[in-house]
Amino acid sequence: MKFKRVKDLREDNDKLQKDIAKLLGISQQYYSEYENGKRTIPIQHLITLAKYYQTSIDYIVGLSDSKNNPEKNKKTS
Repeated sequence: MKFKRVKDLREDNDKLQKDIAKLLGISQQYYSEYENGKRTIPIQHLITLAKYYQTSIDYIVGLSDSKNNPEKNKKTS
């Protein structure tokens, strides 16, 4: 499965593959395989990416078109 939004989010934030690979603790080549759909992104990396980009995993994997993180928008009483 190709995760186009992972690449889009990275580029929108002016980051290089090596920057995000370092965040995830993997090589740039390994990260490149996520973007190209050659590797499935493990859930722990999806969580890290969602937190880093302040969005939801649903948005990253294409289940939602809302880029805003619903947790970020929650009101506390």
